[in-house]
Amino acid sequence: MLSITDFRSGMPTGIALRDALPRASMNVEDAAEKIRPVLEDVKLRGAQALRDWAERFDGVRPKCLRVEAAELSKALEQLDPQVREAMEIAIAHNQAGHRAQLPNEQVTQIVPGGTVTQRWIPVERVGLYVPGGLAVYPSSVIMNVVAASVAGVEQIAVASPPQARFGGRVHPTILAACQLLGVSEVYAVGGAQAIAMFAYGAKGQAGLDSDTLCQPVDVITGPGNIFVAAAKRLVRSVCGIDAEAGPTEIAIIADSGANPTLVAADMISQAEHDPNAASLLFTDSEELATAVEDRIVREAKATKHSARVREALSGKQSGIVLVKDMEDAVKAVNAYAPEHLEIQTENAHELAQKIRNAGAIFIGSYTPVPLGDYLAGSNHVLPTGGTARYVGGLSVMAYLKPVQQVEYDRTALKTMAHPLTAFADAEDLPAHQEAVNCRFS
Repeated sequence: MLSITDFRSGMPTGIALRDALPRASMNVEDAAEKIRPVLEDVKLRGAQALRDWAERFDGVRPKCLRVEAAELSKALEQLDPQVREAMEIAIAHNQAGHRAQLPNEQVTQIVPGGTVTQRWIPVERVGLYVPGGLAVYPSSVIMNVVAASVAGVEQIAVASPPQARFGGRVHPTILAACQLLGVSEVYAVGGAQAIAMFAYGAKGQAGLDSDTLCQPVDVITGPGNIFVAAAKRLVRSVCGIDAEAGPTEIAIIADSGANPTLVAADMISQAEHDPNAASLLFTDSEELATAVEDRIVREAKATKHSARVREALSGKQSGIVLVKDMEDAVKAVNAYAPEHLEIQTENAHELAQKIRNAGAIFIGSYTPVPLGDYLAGSNHVLPTGGTARYVGGLSVMAYLKPVQQVEYDRTALKTMAHPLTAFADAEDLPAHQEAVNCRFS
């Protein structure tokens, strides 16, 4: 089922190494051209366009695009108590994990009487997208909302696709999570059209909505399919985005001492998300590789979403990478830059310190990726497609702007007048020096 890439006799370097590793293809450019008319239509026609595209893409025409308060309350009241308890634990853990990310304001004296204060100011309004395709993701509600609220964002809006089986409403578990988190602005809007609604705002449809259905936001975050990623690319000149997320990925570094049953279970758990999900094992043990393959073949048949799992694991994006030693495993993983990286080796902590490129790192046999998906206290919205080389996972920083506040008194400015005049002369900008010198004439 799993393809084998064998680097034991020699491993390429640089771009050649990246190209040699299993990877899903994701043509965002083509997707962007396909959904560009959707964005323009929503920008022009607002709520009416949102309903038309929902009917085409989601198979249902929602009457109420903005979820009513009573529906949110009802969803939480009817939520399974055990699921509610799990959500409450996840919220508490993620609040603790994200509070630790908050930067402190710092005042630096540059010269006597002259200071620069580094402030961190939250954006005013954000739009958080929660997908609703093959699975329901209340955990994504928690990850996005907690990060934004801890950052201090005042206005939080959530969008998730209308569900035909719920009469055009958002999945009730999503609504329950929103209610539990205190989010009252929720929309039954999915896909690229939701990104357009957040970026441009949307006017209401006569007889069904208020004049303005949704105000534009400052930042859009949240995972989605390739069309959501493409829509984010098209609107990022209008508002901020977190990343262009692609299919989910797991990479596992394991040595001969790893438990093949655990490795196989973790690869299957990631493949369960999507037929395009990537599951890779990096190992220097051919015996472990064989044992993992055997268990995957057996367990993939027995799991609930067997067809989806088997398609993902047999795809070109998944496989086993055989390496000469753990040093080469680290090099290969850094080239791959996985969304999730598990390290199941004898010296896991030591290897983890050598990892430069990964969205999140899970150390040891008792830290599987699903823990991070729900309850670890880390954020599960992470960079995919190799983008972990230059971007991190979702954090409070996605919603904070660094602003430098400068304050000099008269004496401090006067000490800078001479060197500032020299700079202004060198750049032939005499009005710059006059703006300073006129204060002392």
